[in-house]
Amino acid sequence: MKASEVLRRYAAGERDFRRIDLRGQSFKGQDLSGADFSEADIRGTNFTNTILKGTNFNNAKAGVQKRWWWIQQGLAFIVSALAGILSVFPGATIGTFLSDNSLDRQTYFIAGIVALGLMIITFITIARQGFIARTFSTISIAFGFAFTGFIAVNFAFTGSVAAVLTFAFSVVVSSVIAFVSAFSFAGAFAGAFAGSVTVAFTVAGVVAFTVNIAITVAFVIAFSIVNFLFGTYCSRRAFKGDGKFSIVRTFGVAFRTTGGTSFCGADLTHVNFNHAILKSTNFMNTWKKDRQGKRLESQTVLNWVNWQAAKKLDYARVGNSILTNPAVRELLVTRNGYKKSYIDANLRATNLDGVNLEHANLTWADLTCATLHHANLKDTNLTESLVLDTDFSGATLTGSCLEAWNIDHNTKLDNVDCQYVYLLRNQQERRPSSGDFAPGEFTKLFQEVLSTVDLIFRNGVDWRAFVAAFQQVQVENEDTPLEIQSIENKGDGVVVVRVSVPTDTNKEKIHSEFNQQYELALKALEARYQAELQAKEGEISRYREDSANMWEVIKLQAKKPIHVQAIAEVKTMSNSNDSSQTVNIGGNVTGSTINLGAISGNVTNAINQLPETSNPDQPDLKQLLIQLKEVIEADPDLPDADKADLLEQVQNLAEAKQTEEPAQKEGLARRAKKMFEATLKSLPDTAKIVEASSKLLPLILKALGFPV
Repeated sequence: MKASEVLRRYAAGERDFRRIDLRGQSFKGQDLSGADFSEADIRGTNFTNTILKGTNFNNAKAGVQKRWWWIQQGLAFIVSALAGILSVFPGATIGTFLSDNSLDRQTYFIAGIVALGLMIITFITIARQGFIARTFSTISIAFGFAFTGFIAVNFAFTGSVAAVLTFAFSVVVSSVIAFVSAFSFAGAFAGAFAGSVTVAFTVAGVVAFTVNIAITVAFVIAFSIVNFLFGTYCSRRAFKGDGKFSIVRTFGVAFRTTGGTSFCGADLTHVNFNHAILKSTNFMNTWKKDRQGKRLESQTVLNWVNWQAAKKLDYARVGNSILTNPAVRELLVTRNGYKKSYIDANLRATNLDGVNLEHANLTWADLTCATLHHANLKDTNLTESLVLDTDFSGATLTGSCLEAWNIDHNTKLDNVDCQYVYLLRNQQERRPSSGDFAPGEFTKLFQEVLSTVDLIFRNGVDWRAFVAAFQQVQVENEDTPLEIQSIENKGDGVVVVRVSVPTDTNKEKIHSEFNQQYELALKALEARYQAELQAKEGEISRYREDSANMWEVIKLQAKKPIHVQAIAEVKTMSNSNDSSQTVNIGGNVTGSTINLGAISGNVTNAINQLPETSNPDQPDLKQLLIQLKEVIEADPDLPDADKADLLEQVQNLAEAKQTEEPAQKEGLARRAKKMFEATLKSLPDTAKIVEASSKLLPLILKALGFPV
């Protein structure tokens, strides 16, 4: 049936085009959404930039037409003959050098030995490293050493190098031909081999006319055989997905897809390729120009495609799509990932309905927008996996590890079959602690978790660093309410702090910012502990280990008040007996004893390092900072914890003046301003520090060169 007839029927509302012959037809740029091409012959059909949403290609036959098949075979034979000629040159050259060992031409004999050695090095290097940059670097180094030692042989050595380079190139060509031929015509192997040997004999007779023909012919035949066998070896490694020989596979597949079925730039959302033959099919992106002549890439959309039982998909040209990963491609086709590893795999917007991923490792895998309806995820490792807007409806999740997996309010957990899960790797923190989830309880549990960010500490918590980091994150995200929901001591130094956030919050951003601020606070506090207490590293370690005990929170208390809402731990089954300690704190948490004298001394030292202002029109930064410091220390309405915080910001402002890096200077000034504003909000307007800050802080920022 012609394309025009199909389009006419489609426009009339017909969608059934099963078992029709569409070979060589073009539907470029058309809209055929929802059509049924089951069992249709679409070899050589052009679907470039076609909209095919929801189209059914069940049992369809894609690939190249017969005329293109014969063209490809002919080209393969022609190129194989050229490869044979290439394989003759190094053998004939080396044979000629070695056979002529007279005294007046001894240099040629030496060149033959050098070329033979380099040939062996080339062979071994390619066999071990493949066709990658490091391979040719190794060969280049070998050539460099050889050239240094035998530069005197001049033209003879130049010939030997040319022989080796020709051999390496002929291996690449032969590998591609072997790979191409193996797609559908195994006899091309024999043809390539026969062509190589035949041409070898012919050329050898000419080359060896004036020399010892026996040695030359022997080398020609030997290198022809080596070239064929080595090319076949490289081809087999490319077939098995060896990344070292990806160049062979890339060129081979590109050659075989020429004239084949094209889905380049097509929208294949929800397309069904169940049991379809997809050999020599092209799924590459396309390029087009806009009205201004700018080239724009048109993506081939492969969202939620059903690849189940598709045949010869590994012989299709898939570009940079998720199908480039052999493990992912096999999973999509076989639907069986039992005990297999998909660490850091890209599975975005894939159709994984009904797949078997029992005991599979999906650590760091990206499952965003994927569908896993009724999938088997029993005992699967989903640690730190990305499951935003992922559909787990009806899936089995019993025994899976869900540590720090990234979910959002669009993640669907309807009718999930789950008896228990683990919240930490290595089957730790079972939920529920005993027994099984009641029907629907798992879904309810994680719907509540969607509104929290879990901060996991594996080596205890330094609570002063925690408080400083948490305050800074609150300042940086002042429009997002952050409240500590619960603190859980899991034992062995593992502490989990659960922070409640709005459901639409960017949890990854909050988590990342806190970790960064916590590390910075740790470094600053460790330096302060050593200066104030002259502590050794062992004493610091013991302090942090003691802090891991949740009851030390009451004794040590953070240095700045935080409002911590008393909310119970996420509910589990009524018969759960969780032995982990959970501390739910209400009211305010205040810090431990603060050495204001030491902090004040550090601030004074930082201020004294500032030079006096020579310009009378500019405010004296040094005097302004001294005034602000004195007001902070003298204000009776300011708690010691707040005094410590503000004094630290005065020190930061002094250090900002001495910082040459503009970004760092701006960061210190901006942070100090925000910290002052956040701290002074809780004080009455009549407090001395409020009045003084409103006057002094703008002058200080102006002296630092920032607009007020």
